[in-house]
Amino acid sequence: MLCVKGGTIFSAAGENEFIGDMLINDEGKIAEIGQNLLNRAGIRFDETADQIIDAKGLFVFPGFVEAHSHLGLAGYAVRFEGSDYNEMTDSLTPQLEAIDAFNPLDESVKKAALGGVTTVGTGPGSSNVLGGTFIAVKTAGMRVDDMVIKRKAAMKCAFGENPKFCYKEKDNSSRMSVAAKLRAMLVKTRMYVAKKEEAGDDLSKLPAYDEKLEALIPVINREIPLKAHAHRADDIFTALRIAREMNVLITLEHCTEGHLIAEYLAKENVPIAVGPSLGFPGKVELKNKTFDTPGILSKAGCKVSIITDAPVIPQEYLPLCAGLAVKSGMDRREALRAITINPARHLGVADRVGSLEKDKDADFVITDGDPFELETKILRVFINGKEVIN
Repeated sequence: MLCVKGGTIFSAAGENEFIGDMLINDEGKIAEIGQNLLNRAGIRFDETADQIIDAKGLFVFPGFVEAHSHLGLAGYAVRFEGSDYNEMTDSLTPQLEAIDAFNPLDESVKKAALGGVTTVGTGPGSSNVLGGTFIAVKTAGMRVDDMVIKRKAAMKCAFGENPKFCYKEKDNSSRMSVAAKLRAMLVKTRMYVAKKEEAGDDLSKLPAYDEKLEALIPVINREIPLKAHAHRADDIFTALRIAREMNVLITLEHCTEGHLIAEYLAKENVPIAVGPSLGFPGKVELKNKTFDTPGILSKAGCKVSIITDAPVIPQEYLPLCAGLAVKSGMDRREALRAITINPARHLGVADRVGSLEKDKDADFVITDGDPFELETKILRVFINGKEVIN
């Protein structure tokens, strides 16, 4: 048993912070959390032992969560051809899985953890119309199989400039072809599923195995969402249109022009990941990029997560990006939720991470101040109740 005592706790589960205690059990879960907990629980700790962390005057936050990055796939300090987050041989690769490319020993993973980012959704990039399956993974460990929270978190798809540019010499040079290819794959999958169901146990009637269509079955069955890369307003609407036509779940990724259509997106009621908002608009569809977007969408009633799209912005700067959103008008509590509980819900892992609550994973960050401020130091980071050591 471990105790964090007397810190100002921002649980991301309620409206207000409070000074209190948190008990962590040997399974790496939060056993209890609340005010005057040690007195009420009647538990006695050796004050000189490592069992107790005196957090008086310090701040305790949930481990930060990123809804969309390429951490562990992009590679730290490698040439472009050394990266594993874009498959450039085929515009339709739904059969690819991030778990097969994630490198736990990549230096960027450790940097993320030390920066307080304890869970990330990571996976294929945006070159492909369909890129493959994202995972939700912790940022501490040696073997990805032991770090994964959710192996199939979402199916990546992309709209706009990226699939147009990357495949313009092959089979895809317009927004119309992007949409048509995605529709066709979803319709084929629905027909494939129908044939499998009709065949039942009769192997002779089963359709020929198709790894691409097999990978899309969880999408058709509404078990995982399409994770739709879309910057421009019209691309955002196209992504939503296809999701409604095909009756599949969807999350919006990047949503650069979301502030221009906030009232429409609020009515759609889908999770939105905004970013990377820091940096130069290097292509046409980014010309309206601004840190105003998260706050405008949040105030309109949208479910907003803030993202780095690492390595576009280094993963450890996720709280800085939230701070810049606050500077541009986003409510401070909403900004905290945008890097904790909202992305956890976005990824479908809020039962384990994203807030400090009883029975959740003991992923937490101890700081000496507001994590949105440059002067603040992250003092200690814990994942599954174990401290991340530099």
